[in-house]
Amino acid sequence: MAQLGKTNQLMIVRYADQGLYLDAGNLGEILLPNAEAPEDVEPGEEIMVFLYRDSEDRLVATQKIPNAEVDEFAKMKVIDAHPKIGAFLDWGLPKDLLLPFDEQTGPAREGQSVVVRVILDEKTDRIIATMKLGRYLDQTLPRFERGEKVTIMITEKTPLGYNAMVNWTHRGLLHESEIHRAINPGDEFEGWVKEVREGFKIDLTLSPVGYGRVTGLSGQIIDALKANGGRLEIGDKSSPEAIRQQFETSKKAFKQAVGALYKKRIIKVNPDSIELL
Repeated sequence: MAQLGKTNQLMIVRYADQGLYLDAGNLGEILLPNAEAPEDVEPGEEIMVFLYRDSEDRLVATQKIPNAEVDEFAKMKVIDAHPKIGAFLDWGLPKDLLLPFDEQTGPAREGQSVVVRVILDEKTDRIIATMKLGRYLDQTLPRFERGEKVTIMITEKTPLGYNAMVNWTHRGLLHESEIHRAINPGDEFEGWVKEVREGFKIDLTLSPVGYGRVTGLSGQIIDALKANGGRLEIGDKSSPEAIRQQFETSKKAFKQAVGALYKKRIIKVNPDSIELL
């Protein structure tokens, strides 16, 4: 069964002046315009196409690949903000994707990038976008363990830090204290589960948890020492800002890493510096 808003493998039915007509089963015959039609194909052959509605609300096929299909999440740029309809997003197709006002969690402004889910509006049978992501995420107990590596996609800024999707299934929070670099909604990267709290809330971190965290930072410290002749003018009395600028981490994590190296007799620790032994 052919699906609107999805990539489908459809059979070519016939030629026409406008292009190729494809058998979309329950959706009827759908046109693949000449500008999109591949050469050297014959009726009876099957091709992969994406199905959507054009600016005149007609079902059409394209061989272009959108930034996201129905039921997928993606970061998209706002092309235009209409005062009465909503925002229009660039999703990689000739017709921009509508983000209606009632599907926005905050004003979507021209030039801004937003994280959305592409959905099929049941009332209008049109493909639209929504910023209301929570209703599409799993509300059951997450089966993540402390220290587990996960994929994080930042969704929005909050007073506590940044909300994020965890492995595309659950909502998580990256606290402000865990952030030591510039990040923006739509950024996607690896992270770790710091804790799963009551209410199925997941705290995230950008550094490995526990001993692995210290080990990774310890290696960075050793590499920096080697690159600077075995000595760094940074130590226990250095400011958190100086440590963050040097290693993109907190002073607490820095002191843990330095302590681990000191116990292994790899470095000498001074109030304002550290040295390789």
